[in-house]
Amino acid sequence: MSMPLTLLGTGEGSLITRVGGKPETRQFLEGLGFVVGSPIKVISQIDGNVICSIKDTRVAISKEMAKKIYV
Repeated sequence: MSMPLTLLGTGEGSLITRVGGKPETRQFLEGLGFVVGSPIKVISQIDGNVICSIKDTRVAISKEMAKKIYV
């Protein structure tokens, strides 16, 4: 069962199953490395913003963007 990235706890990892949103949003997220099948780990969540580790890089995204990434 997939769920939005925002529901993963700090330190938890998973695989990306779907990237939603408008085509521009999906393209932006894919450019950052959020691609279906990629492993992802939540480093921390501050004020709803999510800092995650993907492809050996730390990326910070807004809560709204994180809701479009399903794991």
